[in-house]
Amino acid sequence: MAVQQLSGSDLSSLVGAGVPDSVERQEDGVLWVKAPKIADVCGFMKSDAGLDFNFLNSISAVDYINHFELVYHLTSLNKRHTAIVKTRLDGREDLSLPSVYHLWRGADFQEREIWDLMGVSFSGHPNMKRIMLWEGFEGHPLRKDYL
Repeated sequence: MAVQQLSGSDLSSLVGAGVPDSVERQEDGVLWVKAPKIADVCGFMKSDAGLDFNFLNSISAVDYINHFELVYHLTSLNKRHTAIVKTRLDGREDLSLPSVYHLWRGADFQEREIWDLMGVSFSGHPNMKRIMLWEGFEGHPLRKDYL
């Protein structure tokens, strides 16, 4: 049985009902959620019996100069489906999202790597410190404006 990617519209309906005022839009198989609600949405997607997203494949960040996008790839090993959830952070300073570490321990190093290299911190993370570079290193080298 193949793994199926859930559509953005299916996710939008389910998540919108489970976490009110969290969905921004859906497009091309991607569910876009409001940044402050990302941990609530992920928690719902993990705990809902029909979704059962018990595995976090990856979290990545993309720098678009005037904003950052964070991409969460989720899988339900039991239901054999996947989902892509994105959120957007505007600006360049004091960027922060709620951590999903409490949901998936695999988020530990991924969130730390994003903080270290891109400068997006995760509130509620138990050990938000650099993972690739040394403490005291100035800047975040994967940002497009890093010299």
